[in-house]
Amino acid sequence: MRKKTTLLALIDEPRLIQESGVEAKVAAVIEPMIKSLFFRLVRVRLSRVHVNMLILQVLIERIDGPMSIKDCEVVSRMISPVLDVENLITCQYHLEISSPGIDRPLVRKTDFSNWCSHLVKLVTTVMISGRRKFLGRITAVDDDGFSIAMDTASTVGKALIVHIPFSHLAEAQLIQTDRPCRDRLNNMVGS
Repeated sequence: MRKKTTLLALIDEPRLIQESGVEAKVAAVIEPMIKSLFFRLVRVRLSRVHVNMLILQVLIERIDGPMSIKDCEVVSRMISPVLDVENLITCQYHLEISSPGIDRPLVRKTDFSNWCSHLVKLVTTVMISGRRKFLGRITAVDDDGFSIAMDTASTVGKALIVHIPFSHLAEAQLIQTDRPCRDRLNNMVGS
């Protein structure tokens, strides 16, 4: 019973970074459906590929393991008819359901804990230490935020540690290196 309780708590963990506009409306409609399948919504992004064509990208993740193509198909079949009925997007669009991938956005507190020691780029809503854009390794996570170690020209050989409050986070994303792959493979082999 404890594992199920933990999974439910993780599924219900709020996202720190929320969409706005049409993307927020789409997220509000589909997130309860995604949760009912025991997946988590990571992000909804609407982007234009042609004058009259949009892509609605929905990133989802499993709590208990890796995503499969079948998982994406199940979610697509569930949300596509509802999006058609709700008619939130008024022009033609292509629905794309996928996992967050190796360069995933970090949108929940547990994302920062899970990816501690990995390289991340992020933008804040306010200036912190004289800047809003950061690139560094996550070194620590607490209830209020996380710290990153940044190598800068002025601190060669010594990393500058900056604490970022979750409340000031605009966006965060893992930077693709071979380390997340190695760590995931090691976890799978060690299991």
